Amino acid sequence: MNCPLKRWTRRKEARPQEILVAALSLFVEKGYAATKIEDIARAAGVTRGTPYLYFANKEEIFKSVIRELLLPQISQGDEIVNRWQGSIRDLFVELMHFWWTQLGAEQLSAMPKLMLAEGGNFPDVLALYREGYVQPGNALIRRVLQLGIERGEFAAVDLDYAPHIISSPVIMAMISQHSLHCLPEQFDPKRYLQTILDILLTGLLQRKG
Repeated sequence: MNCPLKRWTRRKEARPQEILVAALSLFVEKGYAATKIEDIARAAGVTRGTPYLYFANKEEIFKSVIRELLLPQISQGDEIVNRWQGSIRDLFVELMHFWWTQLGAEQLSAMPKLMLAEGGNFPDVLALYREGYVQPGNALIRRVLQLGIERGEFAAVDLDYAPHIISSPVIMAMISQHSLHCLPEQFDPKRYLQTILDILLTGLLQRKG
């Protein structure tokens, strides 16, 4: 008698997350404006009115996608830096791979495209994305660069601009997967990321000796 009740309890507790995952998928596929809450409910496998038990409206679902699915990635990145024991070069590589595996290779890779397409219509959503994700993400990159400079592993660079330059090719790949299609026809994420790291860490110029 207890087992069905436990399964139902777990299912009920998982519903908000399932609704957010379904919403993100539909926002990517159809666009925010064309997605209705009943579409989200259907995709999440819940009744039509269930999303309203957790979210006031569609914009709140959009915000919650950012809060609940995207922002925790920043905390995980901070944890990687806080517990790191090795070289800063290896830390930088680890963070870039973490970024791609957690975001670039997942449905969340569509967030930059969504912000470009929909953010201007929803300033509160755009502010949440910028202040909760973009700015802390750049601050995390800046922190790693600063550590590398202080320890003598990295050359001094402009720390105001370097985080934006470092993040740009990854963001471009994320956007391109969902819209622009300007990547190589047979896109290999591992090769792409390794090329980014090779250029960032060793540069383009040949070094004598």
